[in-house]
Amino acid sequence: MNHKRIRTTLVAGVGALGMFALSACGAADTESASSADEVTLTVPSWVGARANAEVAKVVLEQELDVKVKLQQLDEPVAFDALNNGKADAILEDWGGSPKKEQLYVEEKKTIVKGGDLGVDGHIGWFVPKYYADENPEILDAKNFNKFAKDFTSANSGDKGEFLGAAPSYTTYDEHIIKNLGLNLKVKETGNEAAQIKEIQQKYRDKEPFITYWWDPQWLNADIDLVEVKLPEYTEGCNEPETATDCAYAVTPLQKYLNADFAKDGGDAAEFIKNFNWSTEEQNKVAKWVAKDKMSGKEAAEKWVKENKAVWEAWLPKK
Repeated sequence: MNHKRIRTTLVAGVGALGMFALSACGAADTESASSADEVTLTVPSWVGARANAEVAKVVLEQELDVKVKLQQLDEPVAFDALNNGKADAILEDWGGSPKKEQLYVEEKKTIVKGGDLGVDGHIGWFVPKYYADENPEILDAKNFNKFAKDFTSANSGDKGEFLGAAPSYTTYDEHIIKNLGLNLKVKETGNEAAQIKEIQQKYRDKEPFITYWWDPQWLNADIDLVEVKLPEYTEGCNEPETATDCAYAVTPLQKYLNADFAKDGGDAAEFIKNFNWSTEEQNKVAKWVAKDKMSGKEAAEKWVKENKAVWEAWLPKK
């Protein structure tokens, strides 16, 4: 079900973690990223995933004396790195690489599941509440063409403009629009930071807009968006992609570990398997980084200081 995000662009305010050249070679390359006292975590480029990794890094280093290296890698390349042993774990996967998951987890068994992150990921189409309050029929996509004129722009002609995700995301919006016969034209916003900036500007100006959007997302605490009802998601409704005429699925976000690390990684591996927190906690740390301009380390240390009862449950039982 290849219906989730694959994201490669840093959100505004997030410092670079550093790029590392990782080949997508096969399992025959067994170089290990970990030792008894060092762990490599892959970090997808969106700020929520950064929040997971920064908090894990602080607890692992301060409580378990394990050095942690963070590598900026989105899901497809992260799976390759976990497969060939150049990374140990990914803490937030949206299921955007089903073929690699099938190959490495089910067939080669070089990667193992690490359990739920505790956060449900949801993608959908959203409009601002101030517009929905005045036009409640907009909340059902079958009525959208009545309102398309409200969303036109200089670049959309007589079609309504749909704010799309970054080109690197996996989306079905073009297919949904075509298959439902909607008078919309997708505008690629370039990256997550640019999409957020445009949404914030339109929201401040009380302009109507419709956009691809998701949760968890720290900005949801600052703006009030309402989801447009698409035809209900059912198993297989997006297969093949070109036939998609349904909503996106709600996805419990997953952790994955290199199989050798999961077996031999000791306390660090057990900690990662135990790592589990809420959408609200992730959004809190993400907001501190993306909006309040704290460094990842500062935000993580602040959260760790304030939430001892949460992270103590992640520590290996002695």
